[in-house]
Amino acid sequence: MHPSPAFLGAAQVERHLPRASLLLPPLEAALADFSRGAGGGVAQPVRTVVPIQKYSGFLGVMPAYSANDDALATKVVTFYENPTDLTVPSHQATVLLFDPSNGTLKAVMDGSVITAKRTAAVSAIATKLLMPAHSEVLCILGAGVQAYSHYEIFTELFSFKEVRIWNRTKEKAEKFACSVNGPVRVCSSVQEAASGADVIVTVTMATKPILQGEWVKPGAHINAVGASRPDWRELDNAIMQNSVLYVDSREAALRESGDIILSEAKIFAELGEVLLGIQPALREKTTVFKSLGKGVKNSPVLH
Repeated sequence: MHPSPAFLGAAQVERHLPRASLLLPPLEAALADFSRGAGGGVAQPVRTVVPIQKYSGFLGVMPAYSANDDALATKVVTFYENPTDLTVPSHQATVLLFDPSNGTLKAVMDGSVITAKRTAAVSAIATKLLMPAHSEVLCILGAGVQAYSHYEIFTELFSFKEVRIWNRTKEKAEKFACSVNGPVRVCSSVQEAASGADVIVTVTMATKPILQGEWVKPGAHINAVGASRPDWRELDNAIMQNSVLYVDSREAALRESGDIILSEAKIFAELGEVLLGIQPALREKTTVFKSLGKGVKNSPVLH
C-alpha cells in the first residue's frame, strides 16, 4: 500500500524553498528545455481555464512533465477579478506532485508561495538578460503579493538606486513601502512612477491599459505580469507595437495575452530561445517580457 501523500502548507513550503536567487538556474534550464521543443523533454499543454461567471472568477489547470528533471506536476489556480471578501487572496494555488514512474500522488502543496517566488524569479531572468546597462530606477505598478516577491528578488539581485511604487489604492502602496526593507517612493500616478524608470514591473489586476508608451523611457525593460486573459490589458498599443517582445511561451501568449492579441504585436522570441543562444537579447532596445507562467517552471522549483 502506498503511503499517503504529504501535505505542505504555505509556511512549510516557504521553509523548504531556497532563497529566491537560487531559483534562477533551474528555472533557466526549464525555460531552455521548453524552447527546445520536442528535444527538450518537456510535455506541457496550454493551461485550461474554466470561467466561473457567477462570481467573476476563473479556475486554471497547468499540468507539465519534464523528462530531464523526471518531474510530473500540476498546478491548479483560482483567480477572481473583484473579490468580495478582501481577507481572501484574489489568486490561490495548489500544486500536486506525482511520481512520474507510476502516477502516484506524492505531495499536495500550497502553491501561492511557489507561484509568487517562481513568477518573480522568471521576471528576474528576463530583466538580467534585457534591462539596459547601468539601470538605476525600478518601478513597480501594483502592491499585491507579486509586488512583494518581485521587490524581494530584484533588490537582492540588482543594484537599483531608486524604487518607486504605484497602486490604485494609495494606502496599499504606502503599506508596501513601510513593509519592505529599503526606501521606496510612493507615487500618486502611473506616469510619475514610470517616467524615467529603467525597469518597470506591472503586477496589477487591470483589465484595460494603465501604462502608456509616452511615459516609458526609450530602452527601458518592462516585465508585464498581470492581464493573463485574452481580453485584459496592462500596456497600451504604443508600447506593444514599438518594443521588442519576449514571452515564456508563444503558444500560450497568442492564446491568453490580451496585451498581445488585441495590439497584434509581433513576438520576437521566447525567453528560452535567448538562453539557448537562438535569439539575441536586444537590451539596447525598449523590451517587454510578457509573463504568463508555465507548469513546467513549477517542476524544477519543487524537484
